[in-house]
Amino acid sequence: MELKRLGASGVMVPEIGLGTWRYSGGSEPLRRGVELGANLIDTAEMYRTEDQVGEAIVGIRDDVFVATKVLGSNLRYDAVLRAADKSLRLLGIDKIDLYQIHWPNPSVPIGETMRAMERLVADGVVDHIGVSNFSVEDMQDAQAALDNNPIVSNQILYNLRRRRAERDVIPYCLENDIMVMAYSPLHEGALVGNSGGRIRQALGLSRDQHTLAEVAGETGKTAAQVALNWVADQEGMIAIPKSNSVARTEENCAASGWRLTAEQRQRLDRAFSV
Repeated sequence: MELKRLGASGVMVPEIGLGTWRYSGGSEPLRRGVELGANLIDTAEMYRTEDQVGEAIVGIRDDVFVATKVLGSNLRYDAVLRAADKSLRLLGIDKIDLYQIHWPNPSVPIGETMRAMERLVADGVVDHIGVSNFSVEDMQDAQAALDNNPIVSNQILYNLRRRRAERDVIPYCLENDIMVMAYSPLHEGALVGNSGGRIRQALGLSRDQHTLAEVAGETGKTAAQVALNWVADQEGMIAIPKSNSVARTEENCAASGWRLTAEQRQRLDRAFSV
């Protein structure tokens, strides 16, 4: 598993992590992912999977980088502190490695929220501060509100078909040493079909899926692995796919450790043009 630096921190994280939105796979897929080097597990207060993650990491906590999120409706100072405490209890841990604001909330001053986030860092219950679904303006406001800590990541929707972030959010993150964590990197499975395996060229496939199938055939990888590698190979970016099965988790993890050629990337870019 290839590693990348988490934004302005000195921490290295895997380029393929483990997402848990709508997760129902139990402990085994998560533990297998950690064994394969995908030791970043991302959850959230909203997902209601923090307890499942907590069960999965019993006995291996030191090997796992735990990321979770506070709801956009819980961004008042005291609410942030309460939410973090609840997440810690559900996860069964004494420190959150990366605590993220799930969505910006214009009705709550960002300074109030960031004051709470920095309090959590100062108290030793959070290591790093991140955001999710933040625009460039949102990130600028959040950065200006922090006194002692950087924003190390912004978790955004990004995949071959959903590429609007390339216009401004991703360039801004690169310029400001903020890691991009791409959620739904397989477009909720729509890129590769329900099987998640190799896509054979056949009637009914869209033009972009035909190209994905061609590249998968050339590389000897699955369509899912090609789509994940396309994301994870980009500078300052990791992918956090979700899988409820051990087999699919193993497939996703094998998207790391190899690279598409420049020509293959160009063909995919053209096929999935914005």
